[in-house]
Amino acid sequence: MRGEFYQQLTNDLETARAEGLFKEERIITSAQQADITVADGSHVINFCANNYLGLANHPDLIAAAKAGMDSHGFGMASVRFICGTQDSHKELEQKLAAFLGMEDAILYSSCFDANGG
Repeated sequence: MRGEFYQQLTNDLETARAEGLFKEERIITSAQQADITVADGSHVINFCANNYLGLANHPDLIAAAKAGMDSHGFGMASVRFICGTQDSHKELEQKLAAFLGMEDAILYSSCFDANGG
């Protein structure tokens, strides 16, 4: 039984490769931006990242992230409703709400979470 299972997996993988459906991992060796360098040294245009505003490599944002890590460390260790909300998140939410002319705002950790509400 076990041998048959592994043979079926092998056959399925071979079929996926033959049909051009097998997903190879692309190793990126540069910063995430519009033009990225991949492991073989070639350059490609990155149309699939969430960095559509091109801010991931902005020097001011990098400096702010470094300052935030110096004062608060790296990461939340859990979601805000379990371990608590960082003061920096509340400050940003207040600034966003004021900018948008709204009573309040909430930050989500990912686009997936934001879409789920």
